[in-house]
Amino acid sequence: MFPRRTTKPVKIGGVTVGGGAPIVVQSMTKTDTRDVPATVRQIRELEECGCELVRLAVPDQEAVEALKDIKSQARVPLIADIHFDYRLALGALESGVAGLRLNPGNIGDADKVAAVARAAKERGVPIRIGVNAGSLPKHVAAGMKEGELAPRMVDVALEQVRLLESLDFDLIKISLKAFDVPSTIQAYRLMAEKVSYPLHLGITESGPFRSGVVRSSVGLGILLYQGIGDTIRVSLTAPPSEEVIAGYEILKSLNLREKGPVLVSCPSCGRVEVELMGLVQAVEQKLAGMTRPVKVAVMGCVVNGPGEARDADVGLACGKGRGVIFRKGEPVRTVEEKDFLPALMAEIEAV
Repeated sequence: MFPRRTTKPVKIGGVTVGGGAPIVVQSMTKTDTRDVPATVRQIRELEECGCELVRLAVPDQEAVEALKDIKSQARVPLIADIHFDYRLALGALESGVAGLRLNPGNIGDADKVAAVARAAKERGVPIRIGVNAGSLPKHVAAGMKEGELAPRMVDVALEQVRLLESLDFDLIKISLKAFDVPSTIQAYRLMAEKVSYPLHLGITESGPFRSGVVRSSVGLGILLYQGIGDTIRVSLTAPPSEEVIAGYEILKSLNLREKGPVLVSCPSCGRVEVELMGLVQAVEQKLAGMTRPVKVAVMGCVVNGPGEARDADVGLACGKGRGVIFRKGEPVRTVEEKDFLPALMAEIEAV
């Protein structure tokens, strides 16, 4: 992997983003923010699966008024997502949010952004300049030719960076999101060469769970491998907890974070003589609530099974009707197929 890009750290509540801190996993509530009980319930679900920052849509003054109550019940820092009306950002700051996300394409005049920056500076609240391909300023989007999307997104972000810097404001995070993966990668690469501010990665509107996870994994994975990115969100048309789980899986696959179990399993083939797929699904369900890092291997035959099982903290190498359980590379017991799941889970709990 490439060395991780050095960035200026910013604090969002008690969470550090950038500056060599662990890459932060965040998500966004999908409830109506004005519905305080429903929003708090969803924040609780996000907290339980390890979400470190939670963003909330703030579409109107009623949502602003709900923020204070929501904040009093949340254990993670909250970020207000603001579009169109800068006064909502000012109200969110007064409600005590830990961060702001502004889209410069629809906030309006520079003096409105400046008013928000002054209020944020007084409170030490970072601002994410969130540029999305689908909501660029009209004068930028007009007449755009093929291949120009990424540089134009960067230009829009840099214009806002210069504005904030002119106000002596440097608590800045930047995102440059598009549905198109190559354009997103190009935009982040260009930006990484120009600033030292932390970058929030995402593939916007990436789609439903299956295709969205693939699209996000490709885009985020390439950038993270190249050392780019300080915080991520996997944007899915799915419950927000699924976004967090997918985010950690991406980071774990690159050895960038250790959180919760890693499950290694073979794809199955004609050599397998046990009911492997159901077993793997059952193990995955049992591991779902576990937060400590542990590597578990469930392998279906004697070709790769013993090797992968030995490499895991706990592994099961299956044969016909029975299997061998390994712990830290050493075989510890042979079990019958009917006992695979309870025996494997007992060994995992003992690690």
